[in-house]
Amino acid sequence: MCGEGKRHKGLLGDMSDKLGFTPQILETLDQLEPEFLHKYNMCNSKLLQDGALPAKTKILMALAVVASKQCEACVASQMKSALNNGATKEEIMEVMDVIFITSGAPAVAACRHALKMLR
Repeated sequence: MCGEGKRHKGLLGDMSDKLGFTPQILETLDQLEPEFLHKYNMCNSKLLQDGALPAKTKILMALAVVASKQCEACVASQMKSALNNGATKEEIMEVMDVIFITSGAPAVAACRHALKMLR
């Protein structure tokens, strides 16, 4: 079990390094069900690695998707990740245009707190 705990803590640290911060939900999941982090990491690593699309582009796409779902906490997390992965204010504001065009004012409203990170 001791080795398992270290492995999970290492995974949480690696995930935090890639994101540039540690989302509170990951800390909570680590405490409740550490094995879930492995499942989450498998999906998240696709988002945070360059492939046919650069990671930054995929993160900006994720920002638009979570905004369309009107999840403020998710928007904040993706905004931090976008900024930590080199997204510029101009790129994020262009994503805001896409969010408004595709999902309307409620989706833009879900971004209100996260947009303060651009100041």
